[in-house]
Amino acid sequence: MDLGLRDRTYIVTGASAGLGFATAKALAAEGARLVISSRNEESIARAAAELNALPGAGGSVVGIPVDNADPDSAERLAATAIAKWGELHGALISVGGPRAGTALDTDEEDWRSAFDSVFLGGLRIARAVARAGAEDTSIAFVLSSSVKSPIAGLAISNGLRPGLAMVAKTLADELGPNGMRVNGLMPGRIATDRLKELDARGGDPDASRRAAEKTIPLRRYGTPDEFGRVAAFVLSPAASYLTGAIIPIDGGALRTF
Repeated sequence: MDLGLRDRTYIVTGASAGLGFATAKALAAEGARLVISSRNEESIARAAAELNALPGAGGSVVGIPVDNADPDSAERLAATAIAKWGELHGALISVGGPRAGTALDTDEEDWRSAFDSVFLGGLRIARAVARAGAEDTSIAFVLSSSVKSPIAGLAISNGLRPGLAMVAKTLADELGPNGMRVNGLMPGRIATDRLKELDARGGDPDASRRAAEKTIPLRRYGTPDEFGRVAAFVLSPAASYLTGAIIPIDGGALRTF
């Protein structure tokens, strides 16, 4: 299937590694033009160089260091895309997971910091893309399976992700009449560095993984590339009638619809 991504322009945040990078790789492989970002200048430069080396990418990936929590980041990302290519067709809004911990022991400052980066930062980027985007713009928020069911030890994520999912649904209502689409993606256990860190918290990461895999119908963790391919489809014109959806990418682990 041709996803219709060639020469379309997208922003991908949190793109130096993990789910953001995997999505950027899927988009670039289809010929999309990208502005990718993360907080670390060296890491995002390395990611851009790797993506530009992909067959078909043709130097169409620009990396810039920005922090989603910075109020100026959203407009900077959109302005970079417009200055470089004259148009913008969407964004994958991803940010590193909030600090782990329980609702009782996490510091208030950790909640404030996560709210600025995960929630407000994501909203600002979506607004900037909606203002600058073409009529068929597509926005996707990287959420978590905690939208549907809390994850033990991830209280901050459990608190913020469901609210951001409702923001995505609200934006889908508000932007739909303009031909713009907004969706959310709920990764489950995808084998990223973040998940490796969480598995290691109990002292035996291999045992943690084996136990977790028993709860997944496919009996394995997903790969970042498996997430990236779904995200690229959702962002693409091939998904032109898909909006307001909160989509699990979890191997069937969620026990809810």
